[in-house]
Amino acid sequence: MPPRKIIIDTDPGQDDAVAILLALASPQEIEVLGLTCVAGNVPLALTALNARKVCELAGKPEVKVFAGCDRPLGRALVTAEHVHGKTGLDGPDLPVPQMPLQDQHAVDFIIDTLRAAPPKTVTLCPLGPLTNIAMAFEKAPDIVERVQEIVLMGGAYFEVGNITPAAEFNIYVDPQAAHIVFSSGAPLVVMPLDVTHKALVTTPRNEAFRALGTPAGVAVAQMTDFFERFDKEKYGSAGAPLHDPCVTAYLLAPEIFSGRHINVEIETASELTLGMTVADWWRVTDRAPNALFIGDLDADAFFSLLTERLARL
Repeated sequence: MPPRKIIIDTDPGQDDAVAILLALASPQEIEVLGLTCVAGNVPLALTALNARKVCELAGKPEVKVFAGCDRPLGRALVTAEHVHGKTGLDGPDLPVPQMPLQDQHAVDFIIDTLRAAPPKTVTLCPLGPLTNIAMAFEKAPDIVERVQEIVLMGGAYFEVGNITPAAEFNIYVDPQAAHIVFSSGAPLVVMPLDVTHKALVTTPRNEAFRALGTPAGVAVAQMTDFFERFDKEKYGSAGAPLHDPCVTAYLLAPEIFSGRHINVEIETASELTLGMTVADWWRVTDRAPNALFIGDLDADAFFSLLTERLARL
């Protein structure tokens, strides 16, 4: 089969970086049409810079990187330097990228790409707030039915929130955008905290990255060395969860994941639960399912895949 065509919408972020590296290391299965950057973990200027650093780390300077929305729809930007460091990619010392940032706005690139491709042949892979995707859908409603699938990281059910008691960070940053995307009718696969917190980089797994001895392997080990301190302190976990690489791994090996096709609504009004993904896991309402909500993965298979692919870079 030809490689699956994807657009990665991202706000790097160490775990975003690993997700991008996994995609770029898998050209037989995945064709990355472009990286579209959004404000999220850090402001837009840094996410666009970091995306290019990651492409050059992978030895893929030909990948096109586009800057998108610098703020959420209708509210102030919330960032996560307390998790990812002041650059968003604290840990490794990556050089200033030489590859250019594209002139076109990310939203227009998404629209033009979906219009130019045959219907149902481009998958959107959002790893951060959904602002760019929502803006594209609002600006060009005709593209929604052209999307093959949206595979995103965001939300939670049993795990509930990591930025507020009720909300996961990506959805909380722009709940209005999330509402637009989840209500769009496009096929959705969601990687919530419930599954990503099972993708833990334990010490042996991180040492396997470092032992690759490649720039990418060492950099990934340094990234997780940095940001695991937050999760260990907050959750008492054995390591850092690799949230965003679950998206890429699903494209490569969907059989290692399991979940349910359920209804997921986004809370956009409540002060207490703003950004909550109200997931009808037990199907207690009559609301129609709109997302495959993933709940589990084979963590050993996930890390075997990730380590094997990073070795290719």
